[in-house]
Amino acid sequence: MSSATAIRVMIVEDHPLLIQGLRRVIEAEADIAVVAEVSDGALAVQRALALEPDVILMDINLPKKNGLQATREIKTAYGLDDTNIIVLTAYHDDEQLFHALCAGAAAYYPKDVQPSALIPAIRAVATGKYVIKDLVMNKVDAFRWLLKQLETMSVAREPTLEMFTPLSPREMQILTYVTQGASNKEIALGLRISQQTVKNHISAVLRKLGVEDRTQAAVLALRRGWVRLEDTNRQTGVGVPGLAENEP
Repeated sequence: MSSATAIRVMIVEDHPLLIQGLRRVIEAEADIAVVAEVSDGALAVQRALALEPDVILMDINLPKKNGLQATREIKTAYGLDDTNIIVLTAYHDDEQLFHALCAGAAAYYPKDVQPSALIPAIRAVATGKYVIKDLVMNKVDAFRWLLKQLETMSVAREPTLEMFTPLSPREMQILTYVTQGASNKEIALGLRISQQTVKNHISAVLRKLGVEDRTQAAVLALRRGWVRLEDTNRQTGVGVPGLAENEP
């Protein structure tokens, strides 16, 4: 395949060594080319809109905006149907996989994935396929897998359509505040919304994540890389990435 028709890949990762490793693996393939390297989630969205790459390799634990947020914006808010996303993460479990797919990813792998698995996955998702647990699926089969997974994860509790639904941008902002140890009053002041609205959002976050309290939500967010550890060191009430001035 000529470079003009090569699969165009954007790498979104903030660790230089991992970027170098991914580039080296990709550049060994004649039919795949790296067109951009991005180190934060907010810039990833901008570059995706500008370049419309065929495939994005997306880390989750990113500065400014996590990979799930960026994936959701690229696929849902901006509707880049021809750009397909493979999530690469160190936080590997079935629920993380589920969240990645619900956010709009076409495939999901831990960062120690072997090139022998990653390269075929890049080729598969570039043609509109999904790769779930190394199985190549079409969109209908992937949707059926998601429904079955939701049913399995709901066995121990009353099933709900809200369970494991991706967090909204506002809910992700509030979850970031929660991991900082902010009170409802501090969150309300920081986001310029009412304390009751904060309470409503936190209740929704707990339901979506399937956890019982704020501490469990914070631990889950940090463990999965949705909120970076360094973000928890910020002063509460200031500078949450992507902060909007007014409640939507």
